[in-house]
Amino acid sequence: MISNYHIVQGERPRKHRYRKGLDATVSRLLLLTASVSIVTVVLITLFILAKGLPFFAEVPLTSFLFSTDWRPSGSPPSYGILSFIVTSLAVTVFALLLTMPIALSTAIYLSEFAKGKVAVTLRQSIELLSGIPSIIYGLFGIAAIVPMVRNLFGGNGYSVLSASIILAIMILPTIINVSEVSMRSISRELREASVAMGATRWQTIKGVVVPAARSGIVSSIVLGIGRAVGETTAVLLVGGNAPLFPTSPLSMGRTLTMNIVTDMSYAEGLHMSGLFATAILLFVFILTLNFIIVSVTRKSRLERN
Repeated sequence: MISNYHIVQGERPRKHRYRKGLDATVSRLLLLTASVSIVTVVLITLFILAKGLPFFAEVPLTSFLFSTDWRPSGSPPSYGILSFIVTSLAVTVFALLLTMPIALSTAIYLSEFAKGKVAVTLRQSIELLSGIPSIIYGLFGIAAIVPMVRNLFGGNGYSVLSASIILAIMILPTIINVSEVSMRSISRELREASVAMGATRWQTIKGVVVPAARSGIVSSIVLGIGRAVGETTAVLLVGGNAPLFPTSPLSMGRTLTMNIVTDMSYAEGLHMSGLFATAILLFVFILTLNFIIVSVTRKSRLERN
């Protein structure tokens, strides 16, 4: 007769094998779901390249990048996107200049000073700001920003400056959230050591907390740049959407994404291929930004270790 002890001893290997097999199955399923992201990126990359690279067999890369003449229906047609590149850079730079002081100040206040209901209210407001659809930002820009720019600086109000103000508001939550999390992750012991050496609270923030959170702050800025460069709808509504080279912040302009959206509805042939070539440029730019984030984060980890 087999004792209960031997029955239990026989069941343990079976349970162990069952759990091991279950773990292996779950691990494979998780790997499969994680691979979906990689496969998606690869497919998108191949699709854009397949549609856009044939364009350069007809139009030289230098003419595409350094000409300001965009006339796909002209005779002969011209496909120069320099004015769109400059407008995209100008809108992004102005947006960063407008939003950085506010974003970093808010992040410092939330991580170092805000408490209780004030902190909760601020964080909820910032989260709400990040969840507003871009079309709403665009309508707000038409109703408030464009008239303000028109009354203060002249012109019709639809300009690079108006687009920059809207983008500054839109990227504000991204920079605030990432910067605040980075500052809050700095150990309390580091702050206390600074205070113990005689530094004031502001000196501790300026000389210890912000430098220690540098990688997170840089990452937030890069993410903000990516959001600004990729934004279309809100900028389309307030930027003027004119294929002109911007000569001042009050000039109307057209960004790379605006040009793709504007022409995609009727483009065909070489014109359509040119829009995909523009998408390749945007894709390379976003990949470069991601590479910068990874490099800064890795460098920060190495410095800490």
